[in-house]
Amino acid sequence: MCNNMAWCPSQYPVSASSKRRHRSKQSKVQIYRLSRKRCEENVEKDMELMNLKLYLENQSIIEENEKLRKKANLLHQENLALMSEFQKKFPHLDRFSTTLLLLLQKD
Repeated sequence: MCNNMAWCPSQYPVSASSKRRHRSKQSKVQIYRLSRKRCEENVEKDMELMNLKLYLENQSIIEENEKLRKKANLLHQENLALMSEFQKKFPHLDRFSTTLLLLLQKD
């Protein structure tokens, strides 16, 4: 027992319900921490999955872009060859006239 008049834990017996309340509060905090951790892990996994999907989509776009760039380059080379051939047939026309003539022949 305590000698002075100050508060002494042994003078005031701790009831079982207050112990339960304290434990349940601890349990709630632990559960909250666990659920928060799981939630953060789920968000992290979702972000990793989204990142992977975006990476793969980006790679696909880059490949398609490269194919289109090659195709555009081939078409440009073909266009230069045709213009050169056309200018050999009609040397008296300048480049603008040649282009205009080609456009008019399409219609």
